[in-house]
Amino acid sequence: MKPNNFDQEVLKFYQRLRIPKPRLTTLILVGIVVSCALIVVLWFAGFGEIQEIFAYLDSRQQNPPMWIEAPMVMTEFLLTPTIVLFLLAWGITKVSPQPRNWSRLLVIAILLSLTIRYLLWRCLSTLNLNDPLNGTFSLGLFVFELLTLFSSILQLFLMLKVKNRQREADRLSMQVADGSFNPSVDILIPTYNEPEFILKRTIIGCQAIDYEPKTVYVLDDTRRPKIANLAAELGCKYLTRADNIHAKAGNLNRAIPKTQGEFIVVFDADFVPTQNFLLRTLGFFKNEQVALVQTPQSFYNADPVARNLGLEDILTPEEEVFYRQLQPIKDGAGSVVCSGTSFVIRRSALEKIGGFVTDSLSEDFFTGIRLAAQGYRLVYLNEKLSAGLAAESIATHATQRLRWARGTLQAFFIRSNPLTIPGLSPLQRLGYFEGLIHWFSSLSTVFFLMMPLVYAFLGVIPIQATTPEVIYFFLPYYLTQITVFSWLNHRSRSAILSGVYGLVLAFPLALTVIQVMLNPFSQGFKVTPKGTQSDRFRFNWGLASPLLILFILTALSLWGNLGISAVTEMHMATMPPEMAVQMAQEMRGINLGWLWSAYSLITIGAALLILLDVPKLDSHEWFNLRRLVQIKFQELPVITKVERQSIIAQFPREIWGLTTQISEIGADIELTHRLRIPILSAGETSPVELSILEEKITLQGVIVQTESNGEFTTVRVLFEQLTLPQQRQLVKLLFCRPGQWQLRETPGELQSLWLLLKIFLKPKVLFERNQKVSAIKVSQI
Repeated sequence: MKPNNFDQEVLKFYQRLRIPKPRLTTLILVGIVVSCALIVVLWFAGFGEIQEIFAYLDSRQQNPPMWIEAPMVMTEFLLTPTIVLFLLAWGITKVSPQPRNWSRLLVIAILLSLTIRYLLWRCLSTLNLNDPLNGTFSLGLFVFELLTLFSSILQLFLMLKVKNRQREADRLSMQVADGSFNPSVDILIPTYNEPEFILKRTIIGCQAIDYEPKTVYVLDDTRRPKIANLAAELGCKYLTRADNIHAKAGNLNRAIPKTQGEFIVVFDADFVPTQNFLLRTLGFFKNEQVALVQTPQSFYNADPVARNLGLEDILTPEEEVFYRQLQPIKDGAGSVVCSGTSFVIRRSALEKIGGFVTDSLSEDFFTGIRLAAQGYRLVYLNEKLSAGLAAESIATHATQRLRWARGTLQAFFIRSNPLTIPGLSPLQRLGYFEGLIHWFSSLSTVFFLMMPLVYAFLGVIPIQATTPEVIYFFLPYYLTQITVFSWLNHRSRSAILSGVYGLVLAFPLALTVIQVMLNPFSQGFKVTPKGTQSDRFRFNWGLASPLLILFILTALSLWGNLGISAVTEMHMATMPPEMAVQMAQEMRGINLGWLWSAYSLITIGAALLILLDVPKLDSHEWFNLRRLVQIKFQELPVITKVERQSIIAQFPREIWGLTTQISEIGADIELTHRLRIPILSAGETSPVELSILEEKITLQGVIVQTESNGEFTTVRVLFEQLTLPQQRQLVKLLFCRPGQWQLRETPGELQSLWLLLKIFLKPKVLFERNQKVSAIKVSQI
């Protein structure tokens, strides 16, 4: 039957609306939410059977099993489990500073037993189901807590088997070094609008990899003539395409038929490899079942969180937890995550699965899943063999994380869903599922932040717990957990600082999770801007608005909770015993309210400081490198006639020094002996020839700044126009030295707490940053 004109018009109307077709996952989740909401509505409406069920459950909460109650002993005895378990956990971390099989198993067994004990206490004794209002929030808090604990338990389970492949890499790299395994390699650099100077250093770094035969390709998705000229200048291949379909994945797939190497290496446009990248990774492919080798993402600049807090040399990047802790345990489960850059992939395996996955924003994640489902092995080598640019502002940081969340959660709606795709083992599915469930923790974070407000403004007590119960059940679990948290993740992040990091993007991430579950493909790929500069402080009001509102309300809730506690204790002293007992029962958990509010205030305050972007005047990174240098003056510095007459006779034409910082545009040098060099005025320069002796690099430059502390003189030299060979030498020195990207350890829990209090109560970093910015402005010409 042929449709009439009216039917065609209706069809066109709905096509213009683009109303998304509901998907099974969305329907299931919406069904669960609607069912829970219906039960709550019936409870509030006084529906008989619902009320009876919750009344029965509440009576069981008020009369829990004897084995779940805190012993009737003095507080000192109640603290015994906490002290014993803390000392045991602390002792294990000292005897085994790095997790080994025996120490990891022992710690995991302790944590799992404490978690189960804590969960039994929470579900059998602490829920407040006295009325619908209390019950709704109490059950809601418990559900979100279960979600968080499930993710933690899943990680602990996967942690029972961890892979460390460095010794294997040592053995296999010998076959690459001696040429007995020498396959052809294509290095692909997809680029989309990145600045030319960033892309140039990446190309130079890829060409500097100590391996042949290799071919470097630039995949320009913006069709820029200057990038084509850059590729020709540097001697690499240039590929482009007429459209941008499927973003990065489409760019890579379009290039695959135009290349021939047996193996493909992918680097993002800002990632520079070390010279031994292929030496350390390629040997794994001697095993025909290995399809992909992933290495960590490292960064040569501080992420915006550390930079905005003024803790660049203290805090590690957020990704360190993933690459130090999670990837090794995923390797043990056979569920290594392909991270989009700094990986090697076997061409034949990639072609077998049809190329990079294009039906998600996270093409890397799902490409790895498809390879694993085909029976191939994915390998993770935990060595920093490349470094790139971390997001340079909190806004770009947020854009990047929200894209990761959206792309990963699209797993529930595509064929590469690790829970349903054929070919994966149960352990592999669990490993990949851990990566999916992680993003739902933002919902828990938002709900937890609301709880102090519920205590104060609605009079709700979502947790009924006396002080002895908290000491006996909660304190051992919590204290042991934070004692070993940093140890288990190889000191990449403390538990306290992880909480602050989680707050910064909690609200937008929670909103993204909800959006994806309802309409998973509503937004496209957004590239993270790189190489940006800023000359002023910028506060991100968009991200800060919900946190500012929450900060004000939490401050009010702290005052309210303190007031409720004080008034209640005063009245209980004059009440008859029966009423006092009843009031004490009703007030179980009230004292937790003001403690919760106080902690929330501190963490929210620190999160708000993170959202204040500090100026970044230089788009180039400066590295702390000490190298012996020789400075030859082409002419004497600009000095007055009196100074010239007094020092001309003793002023040398050559001076020596040690660099303190080097970048692609200049160097700071501390002279090795006392020498009177006139202090330059603003705008004055002194032409010199600078030789970095160990690297055999000779550069032309000008001294633009001189300083003296009374004992030593320091100078800043800015390089003049560099030749291509000189640029190659500098890139190799700054970015490509094997072993240069070292692991850093995060502060411990006590030091993290002190840093948090210091930042919140006395944020000196803002003033220190202001002074640094002023100094940089004076020094730059």
